[in-house]
Amino acid sequence: MIEQRSEVRSMCADMVEVRWRETATGKWRRGTALLEDISPSGACLQLEVAVPVGAELLWECPNHRFAGRVRYCNYRDIGYFAGVQFEAGSGWSSDAYQPQHLLDLKRLVC
Repeated sequence: MIEQRSEVRSMCADMVEVRWRETATGKWRRGTALLEDISPSGACLQLEVAVPVGAELLWECPNHRFAGRVRYCNYRDIGYFAGVQFEAGSGWSSDAYQPQHLLDLKRLVC
């Protein structure tokens, strides 16, 4: 698979409550997701259910609101993995949000 990310993602683990709008019906759904990795422009979430590609997806933490679109959602052994591209102004920074467990791969390499 060709790497399409423009920046390195930090590996992490944190439980987040997400909402997404079904593209076909416009209805909002809720679920709990495991945040797998994150970068200023996107994140990967593991869920128990599939989220439609193109769906609007949101989650909030005390200091920040994440909003984006699902770019892929694939089933892999233990669940569905959804890649989310953040909307402008909704990106991640460590100042705005610190996942419970965070591993910055750039710091390990440098």
